[in-house]
Amino acid sequence: MPAPTPPVDELHRRVLDWFDEHRRALPWRDDPEPWRVMVSEFMLQQTPVVRVLPVFEAWLERWPTPAALAAASSGDAVRAWGRLGYPRRALRLHAAAVAIVERHDGRVPDSYDELLLLPGVGDYTAAAIASFAHGRRAVVLDTNVRRVFARVVEGVQYPAAGVTRAERDVAASLLPDDEATAARWAAATMELGAVVCTARAPRCEACPVSDLCRWRAEGHPEHDGPPRRGQAWHGTDRQCRGRLMAIVRDAHGPVAPELMVAAWSDATQRERCLDSLLDDGLLDLDSEGRFILPG
Repeated sequence: MPAPTPPVDELHRRVLDWFDEHRRALPWRDDPEPWRVMVSEFMLQQTPVVRVLPVFEAWLERWPTPAALAAASSGDAVRAWGRLGYPRRALRLHAAAVAIVERHDGRVPDSYDELLLLPGVGDYTAAAIASFAHGRRAVVLDTNVRRVFARVVEGVQYPAAGVTRAERDVAASLLPDDEATAARWAAATMELGAVVCTARAPRCEACPVSDLCRWRAEGHPEHDGPPRRGQAWHGTDRQCRGRLMAIVRDAHGPVAPELMVAAWSDATQRERCLDSLLDDGLLDLDSEGRFILPG
C-alpha cells in the first residue's frame, strides 16, 4: 500500500523554514532586480552555478539594463557569453533585450503572459522571472523542483522526461495561495533539489521532509521508466561547434576558412557544424568569405 500524500501545510512549513536557514547567497537572489534575474535564468539553463557566477558579474557590469544590451551587437553578446556553452542563449537574450526596449520601455515585464512573448522565454523561464523577480504566484518547474515533487509526493526516483499535465497539476496543488509565500516556495523547492535532493546522491539525512517522503517510505525504488540519457560530449557536433565558435570568438578579426581546420580534423563534421552555426545566426561571413561574429 503506497504511503499517504504528505500534508501540504507541513510540507510548506518545513521546506520554507529549511530554506530560511540554509539558502545559498547568490547574486541574483540577494539582489533580485528583474533584469538580473532574467540574465541569471538564461545563463543557468543547463549550466551549473559555479560556471555562471563570474560570467554573470561581468555581464551585468557591462550591460546593467536591457537597454544597454540592446544597444550592443549580437556578436558582442556571443563573445561575452564566453565558454558557458549553448551560445544561442546569448542571441536569444540579446533579442529579448531588444524586445523589452521596444515593447516595454526597457523594463522587464512582470506578468507571465507578457514574459512568455519575449524571444527565448519559455514556460519555465517566464514563471521563474515572474516569481523570483516580481514575487508572483507561478508554477516554477525546473529539473530540481520536478525531482523533489516526484520523490516526495509521487514516490518515484525521477520525473518523466518532459513535464506532464499530471505533474503540473500536482505542482499547482502544492503552491501556496499567498503570492509572496508562493514565490518563496518556488525558490525553496528549487534549492532543496539543487543541494539536498540531488539526482545521483540525495542527502536524505539532511532533508527537512525525509519522514514525509513517499520515495523514502517505499524503500527508494529504482527508476523503472525509460533509460535516462547522460549528455554525451566527446566527438559530438556540440563539441565541434564549441571549438569552432572559440576560434572566431577569440580572434581579433575575421577568420579564414582554412584556419578552422586546426579546430576540428573531421572535414565532413566540421563543414556540417559550420553550416549549422551560420544557419543559427551564431556566425556570419564577411565579403571575402571569412568567418565573423554576427554584427
